Amino acid sequence: MRIYTRKGDDGTTGLLFGGRVGKDSDVASAGGDVDEAQAALGVARARAAVSCTDSASELCELIVGVQRDLWVLMAELATAPANRDRLKPGETLVTGAMVERLEGLIDDIGGRFAAPTEFVVPGQDMESALLDLARTVVRRAERRAVVVAAGGSFVVPYLNRLSDLLWTMARWREQEALPAREKM
Repeated sequence: MRIYTRKGDDGTTGLLFGGRVGKDSDVASAGGDVDEAQAALGVARARAAVSCTDSASELCELIVGVQRDLWVLMAELATAPANRDRLKPGETLVTGAMVERLEGLIDDIGGRFAAPTEFVVPGQDMESALLDLARTVVRRAERRAVVVAAGGSFVVPYLNRLSDLLWTMARWREQEALPAREKM
């Protein structure tokens, strides 16, 4: 199997279930931003995997779950409006339940630490800094998705909650990284 097809040499990219759009289209840009967010999460996960703590292992599991969700989200974005009826909830179509799952994670993780009372300066430690970087990429993907997401889609709410989850995860990791005396 060859990785290259040469189909994109004309400046277009294929859509799920057929059709092509320009690589400079809003659809391709939104999908590219989500792809970049997924890669940024991969870097954060790789860094967390170096740690030998239970919370780092939990972080890795959380990130993998989000990365899998982002494949679903990218599939939805990469589907022409005429083919939306072919999307399958949870497989190629973002669902309300997926958004609710993120809300539950935000509530759970947010309950593990005292929320900051002032603006946060990213970079307390490497894991939180990488999560903050991924959050900013997700925010960009959200802005792009607003332009292309179909009416009634859960793509934008998902990305909105994901950025909140990443902020929460970053603050959680910062708390985990603090020496015991500073946590008091």
